[in-house]
Amino acid sequence: MPRAALIRPLAIAAVFLCLIVVVLGAYVRLSAAGLSCPDWPGCYGHFAPSAVPTGTVPIEVDKAWKEMVHRYAAATLGLIIIIIAALAIQYRKEKVVSLGYALGLLALVITQGIFGMLTVTRQLEPAIVTAHLLFGLTTLSLLWWLVLTLGRQQFQAWRGSTAFLGSSLPRTRKFAWLALAMLFVQLALGGWTSSHYAATACPDFPTCQGHWWPPMQGPVAIHFAHRLGALFATVLLVLAATRVLQSRTDRFARRAAWAVLAALVLQLLIGISMVLRGFPLWLATAHNAGAAILLLSTVALIRSLRPAWKRA
Repeated sequence: MPRAALIRPLAIAAVFLCLIVVVLGAYVRLSAAGLSCPDWPGCYGHFAPSAVPTGTVPIEVDKAWKEMVHRYAAATLGLIIIIIAALAIQYRKEKVVSLGYALGLLALVITQGIFGMLTVTRQLEPAIVTAHLLFGLTTLSLLWWLVLTLGRQQFQAWRGSTAFLGSSLPRTRKFAWLALAMLFVQLALGGWTSSHYAATACPDFPTCQGHWWPPMQGPVAIHFAHRLGALFATVLLVLAATRVLQSRTDRFARRAAWAVLAALVLQLLIGISMVLRGFPLWLATAHNAGAAILLLSTVALIRSLRPAWKRA
């Protein structure tokens, strides 16, 4: 069995689980369950909220279970990444996965676990919460890159050419990387808005408190910066995707470009609906899921612009 065929299913499982962990983390935070278990890694010294003696602590069992399910999922993800790193070490002579990449991924998930602990012990400090989100999304991106790379190594059908029609491949790559960088800034602004509970500071759309440029104070300034970031990210993502559609010849790149555009439209619709409907929990959670899907689509677009044989 090819080594890529052995590692790739684990990487696919890790991507799905990481996506679930990211969305669960948003749901826990938005449902005010983030401090329902004030210790770490257990909950009042127990690994199951139902095991906490009734009446001894002010525990909300329903919220505590939300937090602990999130921790169980994160721990399982960490275990899968440890297995991937171990396989990369075992098969390092075959060079299926760069050893540095696998070890970097392992270091990242350990760092993410530390920030998960700090999120609780530091009482949801905004900088810690935002960093925890960004590390989670970075882990998701690197796992997805690994899946795409192993897939292109394993299946000949994914080996697209690097030929462009009427434009420069390096320049298109720069557009795509610039779009990804702006998207990452926007994700950070989104995390900063959420961690400061500034989402409701602008309850109307497209204006903010009835103004196109509202007074920049406190939560309003945070929320408005997030909206401006969305505008810049949208422009760059559309430019990168349309440039690929106009010049790229292989199906993988074109599908990735269409995926970016579709995910962008979906995310914008969710964001606008969330404001107009008064920020319901399910839409706010969906907004986080949409951001993760848009990130995955953008990473796929960038991967399509690299030679098929390049390993992770």
